[in-house]
Amino acid sequence: MVSPVPHTAEDADAKELKQFSLRLLFWLLLLGVIVAPLIIDLPLGSTTRTGLLAWLLVALAFYWLAAGLGFRPLLLIQMLLFSAAAFLLTTKAGLVLIGVHRLSVLRRTARDLIIIGACLSMINLVAMLVALARKKREVAARRK
Repeated sequence: MVSPVPHTAEDADAKELKQFSLRLLFWLLLLGVIVAPLIIDLPLGSTTRTGLLAWLLVALAFYWLAAGLGFRPLLLIQMLLFSAAAFLLTTKAGLVLIGVHRLSVLRRTARDLIIIGACLSMINLVAMLVALARKKREVAARRK
């Protein structure tokens, strides 16, 4: 029988925390080293490129949440931030299509939301590594 709620960092043991941390680190490196530079090099406008990145981050945050890769509150906040950024950028692109070019505040706000969400991803990874170190210390203390 399949468990309806996956483990998250809150209820993971040391082995799971290590696996979750490595998987999250892999995704962050993949995103930063391969995906983001590819999106930047696309021959599109800055709003469209940032919008593609935002929608990709929404999908990735949903995956992280579904896979339990981190602490649920941080993952939910990331999902909210990335979704808000994607909404703002989609709105900006729609406004450009109808001829409104002066609302660059939407793109700047969305970019800031993406940066905050990315920082939360790093905080999530560091928090998992700290939890892993604590659990290892607790196991070592029980063995003595």
